[in-house]
Amino acid sequence: MQVRGLLLLLALILLAATTEAGKNKKEKAKKDGSECEDWRWGPCVPNSKDCGLGYREGTCKDESKKLKCKIPCNWKKKFGADCKYKFESWGGCSAQTGVKTRSGVLKKALYNAQCEEIVYVTKPCSSKIKSKSKGQSPLLLS
Repeated sequence: MQVRGLLLLLALILLAATTEAGKNKKEKAKKDGSECEDWRWGPCVPNSKDCGLGYREGTCKDESKKLKCKIPCNWKKKFGADCKYKFESWGGCSAQTGVKTRSGVLKKALYNAQCEEIVYVTKPCSSKIKSKSKGQSPLLLS
């Protein structure tokens, strides 16, 4: 009988300790976090040049925060680093313009960024002519 009582007491102590620990975590989150839910985030501003580590500022009512962010150095400046697109394959080369084109459909807009639904990109056609039969000479094919 005494063993059961001791085990019951131990279980109650553990339950009380875990409940208090849970309350402390919630209180800490409220102190660090914000009650505001309608945050407006600005673009990522790099610390130097036009890519790399930086920060973005957010505002909600009369609160403001800064978050660390990173702009990849190969990002498309035209679209912004917060607009993510799914691109099609490159189209054929235009003889008149000397460029090829492809389109991208908006996949995700981060931090409420204003993004275009469809974007088009171009690049110069390569001057090299690609051969279908790589590594084989024309004499071996006949």
